[in-house]
Amino acid sequence: MKAQMNPIIAKPLTRAAFAPYGEVIEMDGAHHYPINGGMAERFHDLARVEAAGPGGRVLVSLFRGQPYALPLALRLVERHPFGSQAFFPLQDRPWLVIVARDGEDGPGVPEAFVAQGNQGVNYPRNQWHGVLTPFGAAQDFIVIDRGGEGANLEEFTYPSPFPIAVRD
Repeated sequence: MKAQMNPIIAKPLTRAAFAPYGEVIEMDGAHHYPINGGMAERFHDLARVEAAGPGGRVLVSLFRGQPYALPLALRLVERHPFGSQAFFPLQDRPWLVIVARDGEDGPGVPEAFVAQGNQGVNYPRNQWHGVLTPFGAAQDFIVIDRGGEGANLEEFTYPSPFPIAVRD
């Protein structure tokens, strides 16, 4: 697959735009209700966590991502055959979400979104996605994914990079 000459412009992350690729994790528009005697609000069932395969279990981890320079020269995407993978930022800073549909010989042309600091994503099993991509400054994330036996990581390197840019 040959990369485009013009950059892919990252779009704002919305539930509707991201629906073909997974779930957006955010409070805005989510089902919620009071708990703990009205002292807390539960934003309920925001993502479907999958942990299939031998010995599959759900992991909760913290990641610290170093910032990428923009425009990004995207070469590498990955997917996880046995489990979903959710990312939620712990700082109020934007970050890039990159996804691609399956193509004939691997992932197709990527699509990019700018997630705000109050938005996370959940990739279902087998969804091609970019690596954790903060920009501007290092950023911490809570990550929920699958542990257990079996190879739960498949990587693909595009023969030519795709330039990805963010509008000012």
